[in-house]
Amino acid sequence: MYEIFEQLLQRYGITAYKVSKETGVTQSTLSDWKRGRSTPKTENMKKLADYFGITVDYLMTGIDTPKQKERELTPKDQRDIAKDLDSIMDKLQSGEKGPASYNGEELSPEAAELFREELEIALKRLKIINREKYTPKKYKK
Repeated sequence: MYEIFEQLLQRYGITAYKVSKETGVTQSTLSDWKRGRSTPKTENMKKLADYFGITVDYLMTGIDTPKQKERELTPKDQRDIAKDLDSIMDKLQSGEKGPASYNGEELSPEAAELFREELEIALKRLKIINREKYTPKKYKK
């Protein structure tokens, strides 16, 4: 299992430390797997599989084909989008001039909610497009 994990680290150009911080799987746990001191718990395997956009089967065996990471949003992507969305909506509702103000006037609650939903869709699409556009060729499959 750890060999496949190392291959994924190389493929995506990231470190085990970064994966540990973003998934909550401790570095000591990863180290124990590497040395064969312990076997991964199901919940940790799921966290790693979700992080890399693959199945748990692929992480265990290396046989299943991984999902396209470029087409899926990671939990970190989701958090970034939510943060950006909240920031834009706060500016809009406060009347502050910014990326979504309308002459400093407040929108109706219905219009604001509709705008929020559409903006969220746009931000998700842009995240995927930008990942494909700006990921160096050496990290692409």
